[in-house]
Amino acid sequence: MSGTDTIDILLLGAGGREHAMLRKLAESPRAGKIWAAPGNGGILAEAELANIDQNDPAAVAGFATEHGIGLVVIGPEAPLVSGVADAVRAAGVACFGPSGEAAQMEGSKVFAKEVMERAGVPTARYKSFTEAAPAEEYVRGLNGPCVVKADGLAAGKGVIVAQTVEEALEGVRECFSGTFGEAGSTVVVEEMLKGPECSLLALTDGTTVIPLASSQDHKRALEGDLGPNTGGMGVYSPVPFVTPEEHEAMVDIERRVVAQLKADGINYSGCLYGGFMLTKDGPKVLEFNARFGDPETQVVLPRMKADLVDVFCRCDNGTLDQADVSWDDDWAVSVVLTSAGYPGSYEKGKEIAGIEDAEALEGVTVYHAGTKLEDGKLVTNGGRVLNVTAVADSFEGARELAYKACELIDFEGKTLRHDIGARALRGRDAWEV
Repeated sequence: MSGTDTIDILLLGAGGREHAMLRKLAESPRAGKIWAAPGNGGILAEAELANIDQNDPAAVAGFATEHGIGLVVIGPEAPLVSGVADAVRAAGVACFGPSGEAAQMEGSKVFAKEVMERAGVPTARYKSFTEAAPAEEYVRGLNGPCVVKADGLAAGKGVIVAQTVEEALEGVRECFSGTFGEAGSTVVVEEMLKGPECSLLALTDGTTVIPLASSQDHKRALEGDLGPNTGGMGVYSPVPFVTPEEHEAMVDIERRVVAQLKADGINYSGCLYGGFMLTKDGPKVLEFNARFGDPETQVVLPRMKADLVDVFCRCDNGTLDQADVSWDDDWAVSVVLTSAGYPGSYEKGKEIAGIEDAEALEGVTVYHAGTKLEDGKLVTNGGRVLNVTAVADSFEGARELAYKACELIDFEGKTLRHDIGARALRGRDAWEV
């Protein structure tokens, strides 16, 4: 297609990540009509509802061909692992997102570890188990901190960071007891790495790899990085203490993984998300995800200077080496507003006010996550409700602006962490133990 052609787009997903992708896609001069499935209150105010099951490959491919869709963009991991991208491409429609086989980089931690071993990239030592007894024996033998992971997809919650043997044994039991469903039928136990975490998302067409800006998520529910793990409570970009050498090492790791997959006969096309620990021996891989991160996308895309429709199409057609991607010098901070009780049980249906006031502040964008329109009113519909993102010319400025915007938004049970980015402002020493 020529640079002037517009194409209609189908976006799959219902979170803050997808709302951020929608806004960036809509900026492109090549964006035609945008459909979304299943969407949320914010997404469906800006896109048309496609009434299909996002995890059903045949339904997605059928809708795309019927409606003349030129690009399908897959946000979450579940449709990727279930092979939606394969069905869409088989129907002759361009798709942003890896094949079902390539998505095993996220769908199976054992698969990802084996690829990393063959590629010779640094990651935590591990063992995998399909029965509880040998896993428990291994944990007792480690006799110290370790990480227990459900092998499959567990919506970001199948990871137990265990400081003691008892916590690790409890994690093993939790996985095998069915808490995480099928995801926990194989369990990975790995060494605990020390240092600050860093996310590095990269775009790839299977050959070229373009790293995006670094970011750092805050996984724990409570301030001071305490409490249970969540899908993410806040994030900022770029990460101020990552050295140029560390950044290059992370990019090199992602290039080696994409090259290894190609050598294994798997063309990885889409977003490869590396979660890294910046150890004293250099960056080591914690995990890979097969899609844009949530909430990392909500701070990475606002800083990205690129035509997202063009870039996504190039990932699909193998011409990413010709893409034009650059970054502004601003900082971005996003704070997640959650429902009281998250990540445990919480109530839905609370009316939300103040989003327009928050977005009236220069540099602030509010991305919808767990929201829906009900009888003409915007109400809460999930644990993570909104992502309040602020962009400014300093880290401190972006933090202040984000929290100022958070104060303007109100709903019953609104909960947030007040320390997003605070540790990073203290520098690398804040992570020294």
